[in-house]
Amino acid sequence: MTHAQLVQLAGSIVAILALAGFARWLKLGESRIATEDDARRFAEEALAGFEGGRALISGDGSAALVQGQGTIAVLKRHGAKVAVRRLVPPLRVREAVEGATVDTGEKLFGPVTLFGITTDQVRGLEAPLTLV
Repeated sequence: MTHAQLVQLAGSIVAILALAGFARWLKLGESRIATEDDARRFAEEALAGFEGGRALISGDGSAALVQGQGTIAVLKRHGAKVAVRRLVPPLRVREAVEGATVDTGEKLFGPVTLFGITTDQVRGLEAPLTLV
């Protein structure tokens, strides 16, 4: 390899690392749902008029449920984004080996499993919304 080729290779590597660092700094592609605040923010940005309350976060940061005014936002990571749907209680929830699974009733969105969350916790989140 000639000196010019080594310089070109080194320049390319530096440029790639700089772009990766810039993307990380801008938090591009960061879709982890780490906190209740994250979950509320994602839900409020995606659903018109939604005001988030309590939230349940999957242990792996891949999904969440957020209590709203009479509805529950269901969130799940979808690639570099977070997909959000609004559901009306009572939710169709079942125990899974990993935690609780919520059936959204939407074929393309599919079921959402919250790792480390129990069906009792999900029922507790939706309980205030089902009281009349």
